[in-house]
Amino acid sequence: MSDYNDELMRYEEAAEDQYDDYDNDDMYDDEEDDFDSGFEGLEDGYDEEYEDEYDDYDDYADEGEYDDDAYDDYTRSSIGKIDPNDRTLTVVVTNKSGASAEAVIFGGNAESAQPNGVSVDIEESSHKEVREESKSNPFKIAGMKYSVSSPLQFDNVLRIDRRTASGSKTTRVYQPRNATSPQNFTQSLIDDDNFEMDVTGQDSLRVIVEDGVTAVFTFTIKARANLGNLLKGTNVAELSRAPRTTGLPQLDLIRRRRPTALGMRPRRKVRRVRRRPAPRVRYIKRPVARKKAPSRLVRRKRR
Repeated sequence: MSDYNDELMRYEEAAEDQYDDYDNDDMYDDEEDDFDSGFEGLEDGYDEEYEDEYDDYDDYADEGEYDDDAYDDYTRSSIGKIDPNDRTLTVVVTNKSGASAEAVIFGGNAESAQPNGVSVDIEESSHKEVREESKSNPFKIAGMKYSVSSPLQFDNVLRIDRRTASGSKTTRVYQPRNATSPQNFTQSLIDDDNFEMDVTGQDSLRVIVEDGVTAVFTFTIKARANLGNLLKGTNVAELSRAPRTTGLPQLDLIRRRRPTALGMRPRRKVRRVRRRPAPRVRYIKRPVARKKAPSRLVRRKRR
């Protein structure tokens, strides 16, 4: 039993000598951290090289702030802009044939003739000119005002046809009555912002016009192709960035603030903040005299 106690005492003394600073908080008061950060000798490394590197961000920040008028900033350098005064087509259809007849609007490839007594005129130019231009410079209509001399004309649907040279044909039907409302003060006028139509040489708009009725279509061009831009080395696509005018000031003023194009949100330029790296701190190792803590073990007397 005494040999066992002696061996146990030797283990306790060895543990005390090895961990003599355990539970001694005083030794840490004057001792600095000897953690090796890897930056020793580089205290003066923050120089003009870092300054020049972070100065590059200032050039980006000074390029210009966000412009509220350029709400489609992503298109400024790629897609052209359509003049708000050059995006309207006013089509006047008149029927004096003595009976109902179908009028054909657009359709540049087919160039269908109008029935006797039916005329299709475009106030800004001519129907023939628009047909020819749509073959090489197609455009997209987004929004329509439709006024008639007789409200019964709204009962006749509009047919949007697309016919290819190989003979295939597709038809979409638009019902003007869906855009009418009993709350409208003028029952002979509708304004539908959801009307859309692509006008190429293959596309045509057909409508049956009652006898003695005059129908006026006011189309708003949203996008178009302009091959003339190739001569200037710019994109052939042009986009109308201004919102379509409805004639209601309380609505037009709201829509004028932040309109969007093609459903895409505007991108803002983010101003980057120049940040300097934190100064490097050099840790110096200092020898510290360690005090041996008194033993808490009570030695037993050997028998």
